Amino acid sequence: MLNTEQLDKLTAFRKKMHANPELSEQESETAKCIISFLDDCNPQQIITKVGGHGILAIFDSGTNGDSLLFRADMDALPIEEINDFEHRSKTKGVSHKCGHDGHTAILLGLATLLSKYPPKKGKAFLLFQPAEEIGKGAADVLNDEKFKEIKPDWVFGLHNLPGFPLHQVVVKNDSFTASVVSLVVDFIGKTAHAAEPEHGINPALAVSELLLQATIWSNNSPERDDFAVVTPVHVNLGSIAYGTSAGEAKLGFTIRAWTEKVMEQLKAKMETFLISLAEKHGLEMNFKYIEEFKACINHPDAVKQIKKVAEDLKLEVSEPNLPFKWGEDFGLFTQSYKGALFGLGSGKNQPTLHNPDYDFPDELIPTGAQLFYKLCKNHLACP
Repeated sequence: MLNTEQLDKLTAFRKKMHANPELSEQESETAKCIISFLDDCNPQQIITKVGGHGILAIFDSGTNGDSLLFRADMDALPIEEINDFEHRSKTKGVSHKCGHDGHTAILLGLATLLSKYPPKKGKAFLLFQPAEEIGKGAADVLNDEKFKEIKPDWVFGLHNLPGFPLHQVVVKNDSFTASVVSLVVDFIGKTAHAAEPEHGINPALAVSELLLQATIWSNNSPERDDFAVVTPVHVNLGSIAYGTSAGEAKLGFTIRAWTEKVMEQLKAKMETFLISLAEKHGLEMNFKYIEEFKACINHPDAVKQIKKVAEDLKLEVSEPNLPFKWGEDFGLFTQSYKGALFGLGSGKNQPTLHNPDYDFPDELIPTGAQLFYKLCKNHLACP
C-alpha cells in the first residue's frame, strides 16, 4: 500500500525524530515537524496545541458515518542512549526508548494512506498525543475544549512489544494493561541532636512500618483478579548530618492492579493506614498521587475488528492470558469510548522498552499503518 518513496520518507522522519527527542510537555519542535508532514497529506483540518503540544488531524468525508480516532504518543524519556548508529539521540540524557518515534511514524503512514485513499463516509481523527510517559497527556487532551467536540465512535492505539515476533499482533479482551499510579508520602516530625533523639520526632519507625506494609499489600500473582503490586521506588530520610536525628522523610511508591475497582480499594486501604501511622508516631503527614495510568480495557467488538484486519493482512495473532503490568495512558480513552489498544511485536531479540540500547524497528511502520488503514476501510469505506 505504501510505496518505496513514501516508506523512505516515513523512515527518515522516524530517524530524525529519534535523533531529536523531547521530554513530556516539551514536544514543541516534534509538533512542528509532525504538522509540516501532515500539511502534505491534506487533511480537512489540523488542530494544534491540543492538551499541550498535541495535534489532531481530521480526514472528513463530509457525509454521515462512524468516527474513528487513532492515537500515537510522541514524547521521549530521560534516558541516556548508548547506541552509536547515525540517528542516535543528539540530546544528552534524553532518548526515544519506548518507540514513540515509531508510533508517530505509523500514524503519519496512516495519514499518507488517507491522503491517497480518503474516507467516503464518516471521519478519521489522527491524534498525536503528548506527555504519555508521565500519565498526563491523555487527561490533558480529553479536558481540552478543542477536543471536547470530538466524540469518536471508536478509539484505537498500538504499542510495539519487544520479546514478541516481529509483526505479530498481540491483543486480548478486557484489561490489556494495568491500572498504575505513583504515590508520594511526606512525614514531618522534628529534628533533634542525634545524642538526644527523645527531644525530637524521628519518622524512621513510620518509614520502616510503611515499607513493611507495602509488602503485605502486594499480591504479585498476575493470575488472580485481585492482583496488586506496591513497589517502593524512593526513600529519603533526614540528611547526611550524623549529629542530627532525622525530622522528615519522603517515600515514593508505584501501585499496580488489573482493574480500577481493585485500585480504588487498595488506595482507600493505604490512605487509612497512612493516617493511622502518622497519628501513632506523632507526625504530620501528607500524600499525593502522580503519574496516573488508567487500566486499558479493550472492548470485545474492537478486539474482534483488530483480529479480523490482522488475519486479512496475513499477520500472526497472539492472545495473551494476562494483561501487561505496565501502564499506558491510552486507558483513559478506553475508559471513555469503545476501542482497544493492541501490541505489535518488535522482535524476540529486541532490547526491551526503556532500555538504553532500544531502537524502534522501521519494518513495523508499514505494518502498523496498514492495520490502522484497514480499520478505517472497514468503517469509512476508504477505497
